[in-house]
Amino acid sequence: MICVKSNKEIEKMQKAGAITAGALIAAGEAIRPGMTTYELDKVVHRYITSHGAKPSFLGYGGFPGSACISVNDEIIHGIPGPRKLCEGDIVSVDVGAYIDGYHGDSCKTFAVGKISPEAEALMKSTEESLYLAIDMVKPGVRLGDLGAAIQKYNEDNGYSVVRQFVGHGVGKNLHEDPEVPNYGKAGHGIRLVAGMVIAIEPMINMGTADIKTMPDGWTVKTKDGKWAAHFEHTIAVTPDGAVILTKV
Repeated sequence: MICVKSNKEIEKMQKAGAITAGALIAAGEAIRPGMTTYELDKVVHRYITSHGAKPSFLGYGGFPGSACISVNDEIIHGIPGPRKLCEGDIVSVDVGAYIDGYHGDSCKTFAVGKISPEAEALMKSTEESLYLAIDMVKPGVRLGDLGAAIQKYNEDNGYSVVRQFVGHGVGKNLHEDPEVPNYGKAGHGIRLVAGMVIAIEPMINMGTADIKTMPDGWTVKTKDGKWAAHFEHTIAVTPDGAVILTKV
């Protein structure tokens, strides 16, 4: 069931979104070669808790970290640990914050030092496709319209779209209806209505769309070992279009 939010609820969600966004900014400022993903997770944890919120991911389904930290060919759900970031890596940091009964959810892929032109182009395409979809958001637009736009943009750039994981509704629960695919057919799917809050999150691979889940039960990698990027914002649908709740 899709939970349509009131203006008052969306105002509360702006607080959760702002803390989520701030945690990502703190992570981006901290990232450096030689840093472990565990140390990066602690930066996120400290920021969220110091602002009176709880990390949405910590303990969610048993997840052991405050952020999902995925490096290079890891697409999503990377578990923070002793791995050290290296010059030239790309690292996706997926963050959620819970406060006053509501969640925010956002992700960004960061460069670690100087990266290759190929990695930079992948990140650029992924992020641009996110904002392309956000710009389309308004009442009456179908989810298939958003997915088709993300899919076409990235496939035209030579990349592939992950199918097994999608965006979602956000609210009192971290994951709510509806699912928000990053692929699809224009003119199909649920119509957006004012008051819906959704997370749009393209997960784009440099090579094949095929994936594999690691023995830890969480970390999802590309099957061919080529790199992936992941960008996400929590969006409120208003009569005038989209409001990004996770952007400062």
